[in-house]
Parts: sequence; structure tokens; C-alpha cells
Amino acid sequence: MNVGPSGFNNAPVTRALVIACTLFTIIFGVRGRANQLGWSYQDIFQKLQIWKLIISAFTFSSTPELVFGLYLLYYFRVFERQIGSNKYSVFLLFSFVVSLLLEALALQLIKDPSLSILSGPYGLIFSSFVPYYLDIPVSTRFRVLSLHFSDKTFIYLAGLQLLFSSWKRSIVPGLCGIIAGCLYRLNIFRIRRVKFPEFITSYFARLSLPSIGNTPPPAAPARNTPGNVPIFAGRQMEGNYPAPVSSTPEPPEDAIAMLVSMGFDRNLARQALIHSRNDINTATNVLLESQSH
Repeated sequence: MNVGPSGFNNAPVTRALVIACTLFTIIFGVRGRANQLGWSYQDIFQKLQIWKLIISAFTFSSTPELVFGLYLLYYFRVFERQIGSNKYSVFLLFSFVVSLLLEALALQLIKDPSLSILSGPYGLIFSSFVPYYLDIPVSTRFRVLSLHFSDKTFIYLAGLQLLFSSWKRSIVPGLCGIIAGCLYRLNIFRIRRVKFPEFITSYFARLSLPSIGNTPPPAAPARNTPGNVPIFAGRQMEGNYPAPVSSTPEPPEDAIAMLVSMGFDRNLARQALIHSRNDINTATNVLLESQSH
């Protein structure tokens, strides 16, 4: 399922998060301590083992959870491209803090001393399902036997695999993450207007290592008039996406109609499809990003 340029282009925060989760899981998995990183109410509020909150947020308990978790984190980089690394950092921090508070409250209400929260960035992952459900459109539908599916089905299946991987230990942080995502969506305390100082997000860009497919594609040369005056067709699309090339065919009418039905201007929808080489998912991302500025 295509969500824009491959690799971590314009997603340095996601890249740093994926690297951190991979390293922490490998380090603690080799030592056999990954299953011991789950935390309980008593660990935090009675034993004051605050370090567990930080470590467990970046460490998956098993290899299957690591695979599904990294797949979802990598896919959800589309939101960093839409709103920018700065606001995406605020979203991650808000999801992390709010989901942790809700998890601690849930443990207190359940009053099960044997229940501990599963380690891993579950709050961050499941909070991202809220904008994924509301903002990412379905571009492809298909049927297997008598069952109907869409290109979003695989993301939901990966989320369900994580949600029920350890029953209550994973369901509790998953539901808390969804609630955190809803609170962010509702703009509680006007959180969606908050921004970090620029040096914080630029630090992640320098910290995370280069990865394959991270080099942005070269832009096509601009066409000039005989008087050497550049031609711009309508409003310029924002974002570091490939410029349209002469070989790009005219966007199909059904793709333009789908974007128009989502509320976008017809001319802007056509330009976005040309910029994205007629990929409707990438075109949607370009249009959403242009509206966020």
C-alpha cells in the first residue's frame, strides 16, 4: 500500500523512533529482560521505578510484536509528512503522556495486582489509528469470496494483531492510546496549536542515521516561456514531493472525482495527481499537507 515517497523522506522523527525501538528491543531481548519491562501500578507509585516508563515505551516484548509495531510506525510516517516534524513531535509526546496517565488510572480501577502493562509504544501506535481512520481515504476495494476488503484492511489487521497479542496486557494500553488520539483530535487544551522549538525536531534529523531510500528524488527542470519566464499552473503544491514530469499522463477522471468528493478543489486535485504521478494516496497527502500550512 503506497503512502508516498519510499523510505523516511521528510520523516526524521519517525526514523529516530523506529531506530530507538529496534535497538532497545534487541538490547533487552538479548539479555532476556524484555518480558520483565512491563510495569504495574505498584512499580510506579509504590516502588517508584520510573525508569520502566521510559524504557518500556521503546521496547517490544517479542519479535512478532516488534515486526507488526515497526510496520505500523513506518506506515504512520505519512502523518509526519502531513503536519510536519514539529507538530508530529507534539502529537507523539501528547499520546505518550496521556496514554500513560490513562493506563495508570485503568490499573488502579481494575485493582488486579497481577496485571501489568505490556511494554512497547502501544499508546503512540494506537493513537495514530484515529487520524488514520478519519483522514486517510480508501483508494482500492476488492473482494475475496463473499468478503469485501479495502487497501486499509491490512493496517487494521496489523493493529488487531497487536491489540490482542497479550490479552489484557495489550488491550489496556491499546484502548488508552485510542482515547489519547481522540483527545488530540478534539484539540483539548488547544494541543494542536502547540509547537516545539525548531532545534528539538532538527536534533532528531541529525540524530537518526541515513537510511535506504532517504534521498529525495531530483526535481524536474521547470518549463520556461520564450521570454524565460517560468510558468506556474495555479497554486503551487507545498511539500517535498516529486515535481510533475512530461511523461506523466493526464489524471483519470475517476481519480479527480474521488478527490473532489472529499472536498478538494478540482484544479488542485488535478495538480496533486500530476505531482504524485497519478497516485491517489500521495495526492491526498499533498492536498492535506497544503491545507495544514
